[in-house]
Amino acid sequence: MFGPGSEFHEFFHDPRWALAMIRATVLEAAHPQVGAALIDNSTFITHPWRRLRNTLVSLQRMWGADEQTRQREAERLNRLHARMSGADDRHRPYDAMDPAVRAWVVATLFESTVTMCRLSGQPLEQDVMERLYEEFRGFLAALEGHADHLPASLTDFWRYYDRIVEEELENTEAMRIVLYKLFDHLPAPALLNGLPTLWAAGRAVVGPVVGAVTVASLPEPFRRRAGLPELPGAQTLMQGAYLAAGLARVLPESWRRPEAITDLLALSPGSDDQRARTVTALRDAMHRAGALIRLISPLPPEPEPTAAAAADGRGGQRRGAEEFFAEVLDQTGNGYLDWPDLAAMARELSTRLDLDEPEENRLYDAFAAWWRELQAALDTDGDGRVSAQEYAAAVPSLAGPALIKVAEVLFDVTDKDGNQTIDAEEYRALFRTAFHRDTAASGTTYTRSAFVKDFVSFMTGRRRSSPYDPLLAQA
Repeated sequence: MFGPGSEFHEFFHDPRWALAMIRATVLEAAHPQVGAALIDNSTFITHPWRRLRNTLVSLQRMWGADEQTRQREAERLNRLHARMSGADDRHRPYDAMDPAVRAWVVATLFESTVTMCRLSGQPLEQDVMERLYEEFRGFLAALEGHADHLPASLTDFWRYYDRIVEEELENTEAMRIVLYKLFDHLPAPALLNGLPTLWAAGRAVVGPVVGAVTVASLPEPFRRRAGLPELPGAQTLMQGAYLAAGLARVLPESWRRPEAITDLLALSPGSDDQRARTVTALRDAMHRAGALIRLISPLPPEPEPTAAAAADGRGGQRRGAEEFFAEVLDQTGNGYLDWPDLAAMARELSTRLDLDEPEENRLYDAFAAWWRELQAALDTDGDGRVSAQEYAAAVPSLAGPALIKVAEVLFDVTDKDGNQTIDAEEYRALFRTAFHRDTAASGTTYTRSAFVKDFVSFMTGRRRSSPYDPLLAQA
């Protein structure tokens, strides 16, 4: 049911699945509980590339052949979802552990995969579809311990799916963001940082096309009820997009593996990764292409380095208070610093480092203590959150004892042998797993005090950091 030979495994490297994933995300976000959880807790607005990579890694673990890895990932996902509950703007409660809601998320993935094949002119045979459905029920069972909230038969599934679409889905804020706003503000991946003209040109074309294709592929009853406009020719455009994506399957599998593509997009030219030289050459070519685009279009010019960057002497290593607040602290992108932002940091660190439950709990507890400390020091108007203005007025308060405790917890989970230093191998393991950087040249040990100093300096000093930026600041 899992691993090579499964029906899902054949689709995971299928280029058409990129369109299917966007469609499934829209259908998930249209569920009131999922939409509210995304708005309150998710970093998909401010850090979409990071969220995409984490999703792909999780799916690989869950659908891999190794049962132990699958069980470990299921436990991690359950702990993550157990921390997400609250109420939407209409005071309706949501709970990410609600089994019916989790079943709907799995249902959207299955149905969007089936629809992807149909729209690209290659509908699944009945027996293949039934095997695929059983695999998705197995995926839900791995999370829940059972698959009771998905119908036992494929025939019953379609009745279940139609009922949810017609009775429960809504035109939620999260759905509108995915369809109409995400691409408008989609930050450039690390590969294209510093190339705003080229990125803006590509985004201006791709964003509306993806939005139109996705809307046209949604179930017609929901489109009508949600008032989603369908542009003239959208159906033809949609079918053409799925057919074009299908043609990309002739490429070698190593070229279209999702994890290889996301790793490349996340690769910074300043990285120690061996591919950095190729990326640097590619960026030089992109700079020339961007200059040509500026000559023939009204796109804005590339920004000049700021005075602070020039004064720093290291290519813009310093951030202003507002920039630091937006890039590092405001993880959910709602304009405020509150607990979900710090929870997102803890979630990202524990996910990248693949922490066991005790270590993960220690990290969350440390971040929770830091939030209480920040709230007491910075929340001057008592509204339960910290604005950018409140933060800028009291920056030194960030470096309290609780932040030091966060750094110490990170040190402890990295110091695997417990000798109070991070040796060269532990250091390389940390940066390869958490930051995706090759630090093979490093041969020195890292003391507790040095590690704590570096982490606290990054979180309070507003100085860019090649180790920590890919983890907490880059999109």
